[in-house]
Amino acid sequence: MNNSKVLSTLGLAHRASLVISGEDLVLEAIRSGRAKVVFLASDAGASTSKRIHDKTTFYQVPLLSLFPGEALSHAVGKANRKVMCINDPKMAKLLLQTANEEKEVK
Repeated sequence: MNNSKVLSTLGLAHRASLVISGEDLVLEAIRSGRAKVVFLASDAGASTSKRIHDKTTFYQVPLLSLFPGEALSHAVGKANRKVMCINDPKMAKLLLQTANEEKEVK
């Protein structure tokens, strides 16, 4: 799944400056309504996972936890990224559709 279309699209979104990364910045984006979809590394720590899961549930933001932190970091070309979000509705819709298609194939 490392050659995933989701990761490729996430890299494209990062190059287009549509990605916010880092726990504090993502939490602020969720609270302010800018976050359209949140990516959480499957190997993120328990406290980070709980905080992000609680905020996305409360604010009704889709949460994808499909990939380990290494794959997410590699996709955006930055080291040690565990949490990131997309702030563009069209790109978020594309990423969610692609993720759903990949789930159906497996």
